Amino acid sequence: MKLIIGLGNPGKKYETTWHNLGFLAVDALAASKPEMFLKCKQSAKFKAEVCEGSELEEKIILAKPRTFMDKSGQAVKAIMSFYKIKPLDLWVIHDDIDIELGRLKISHNSAAAGHKGVQSIINEIGSQEFVRFRLGIKTRGQGQIPAEEYVLQKIGKEDKMIIDETLKETLAALSVALMEGVTEAKNEFN
Repeated sequence: MKLIIGLGNPGKKYETTWHNLGFLAVDALAASKPEMFLKCKQSAKFKAEVCEGSELEEKIILAKPRTFMDKSGQAVKAIMSFYKIKPLDLWVIHDDIDIELGRLKISHNSAAAGHKGVQSIINEIGSQEFVRFRLGIKTRGQGQIPAEEYVLQKIGKEDKMIIDETLKETLAALSVALMEGVTEAKNEFN
């Protein structure tokens, strides 16, 4: 069983911000396989929107925490506890301000590097032994704005085209990781 978490902030105000790339990726994955993810629902118990499906006889749970970014770990911990998911079977998709816009980097067992959503997960589950699909959002003009403000800005039209390509690449990387393993996905996409 795999738990794929997309990080973001709930609410219309944040829908198209840099910090919501994880949500956008999970939405794109669910939309790309509608026959696979038929059961999607808001769960008060998990504080998340959850979709269940399976691929090659492996159960896959997609989730978008409905807490704010810095409390994402609460939802992740609740889902992991209920389904008895180990950290190695947790895959987290999120924005990364230290990676160039348009780049995808897959990492495993790494520190949060200042990402409050990732830090919340590490704090709640007591481990950083999970896989991260990190979507780059670093742009030329971003350096003049504090990171906390930049990640909450709306994605511009030109950057949106780049993000759309990054999301396609992320879906391809997730597919390779599910079919052939995370190491193969890292070799192909990093």
